[in-house]
Amino acid sequence: MEEFGITLPLPSQKTVTEKTRFHDGLEKQVSLFGPGMRKQQTDAPELRSNVNRWLADNCFGDYYTRNGLNDREREMITFCFILAQGGCENQLRGHTAGNIMAGNDKSKLYSIVEQCMPYIGYPRTLNAMNIIDEVADQLSK
Repeated sequence: MEEFGITLPLPSQKTVTEKTRFHDGLEKQVSLFGPGMRKQQTDAPELRSNVNRWLADNCFGDYYTRNGLNDREREMITFCFILAQGGCENQLRGHTAGNIMAGNDKSKLYSIVEQCMPYIGYPRTLNAMNIIDEVADQLSK
């Protein structure tokens, strides 16, 4: 790292505080997935309230609000990880929509899936392409 002029520790990429992480995380969710995300905090079943809050606080507040990557890059990476796991089709639908909202269009998502195909196999590739078609069609209406 010294050879490339990188000194440690790296500067913090954090943009939230303990007091703002939920609000800022929820705002990031809304910007990527739409205003229905607010209802997840107020209208979801009580048994899901902890997980919904943790998603806004931790996943979106602590990570999605950081500097270093933009929304398009962050959503693309999230999409790849969910795609590779398999069995997460509902989350893949959500992050397909998030990718499109962030600017990664259907063509870009197909390219991403094709790049992953040697590692994830044909079944997951075909599932992902079906989900991309489904979500892109829904969003275009």
